[in-house]
Amino acid sequence: MRAVYIHGKEDLHIEEVPLPEPGEGQVRLRVAYVGVCGSDLHYYFDGAVGAYAITEPLTPGHELSATVDLDPSGKLEPGTPVTVHPATFGTPVPGAEDRPSVFPGGSYLGSASTHPHTQGGMAEYLVVRSDMVRVLPTGMDLRVAALSEPLGVGLHGINIAGDLEGKKVLVSGSGPIGLLTAAGALSKGAAEVVAADVLDGPLSRASQLGVTRTLRSDRDGLPTNYFDVILECTGVPAAVSNAFEAVRPAGLHVQVGMLAGGPQPLTIAPVISKEIEIRGSFRFNNEIDDAVQLLANRPEIADAVITHTVSADDPVAAFVTAKNSDLSGKVLVEMWL
Repeated sequence: MRAVYIHGKEDLHIEEVPLPEPGEGQVRLRVAYVGVCGSDLHYYFDGAVGAYAITEPLTPGHELSATVDLDPSGKLEPGTPVTVHPATFGTPVPGAEDRPSVFPGGSYLGSASTHPHTQGGMAEYLVVRSDMVRVLPTGMDLRVAALSEPLGVGLHGINIAGDLEGKKVLVSGSGPIGLLTAAGALSKGAAEVVAADVLDGPLSRASQLGVTRTLRSDRDGLPTNYFDVILECTGVPAAVSNAFEAVRPAGLHVQVGMLAGGPQPLTIAPVISKEIEIRGSFRFNNEIDDAVQLLANRPEIADAVITHTVSADDPVAAFVTAKNSDLSGKVLVEMWL
């Protein structure tokens, strides 16, 4: 079978490798679409994500849709459309038993955080544990289903925030995660969902989703002390600091976007003077199940989020396109169907 491998910074090859055989408790999938994530971009353009450097060939991709190719147990028929929960959770931590996304020792598809690396889905076929497979509702488009993982990230941030009914919500950042987070907030009954970004392209896509309004935060600024809840999806220190100013006193800030490692230049004074509550949000637990259902019910979300579909014969083009966040929303790689 063919698979995409990143060997290091801007060093990518399509290679022929043996067809993997599923063992007990595993399923082999024929991959349909793979979304290009920010971490995939870092692996290709930088050779690493933070401290996790590529030390052996890595197949990227953890946002995917597929059909069942072989289930040795016979429970899933060949051709069954599915998506995949990409995490293998680690060891439970006392006091955090209900938050498996933060358990240490886990793994994630397409990640160099483990040794050997955990290979991802940008290949013709992928073998995963059967409990990672999520069967799709009848008639669900496989292109739409490829958004299930990133929407799960947004829905987890919303669950960390709690009830949004009737609240004024700012989604900071309108890249793919921000867009899907905004779609999730709209589905949860927020009174206002405002999307902010520093680029016009992402904001135009947010408008397509039906957000209350959009703001160019670099040009227009953000209203001060206005929002009940911030869902910060950029991980950019300046955007985080601006969000601290925009949330009301005793408001809630949920950090969905990952900041770079090491010290960061943040304006913390408003957190103290306004008694802002800050909560972190890391990947997701099982929100992918809710994501599948939301996308099945509202497939038009994909029309605003997915901007490009690129053939697996030219994966570099997918990475280059996805790097241009003004031009592109979610870029999908169409595998060899």
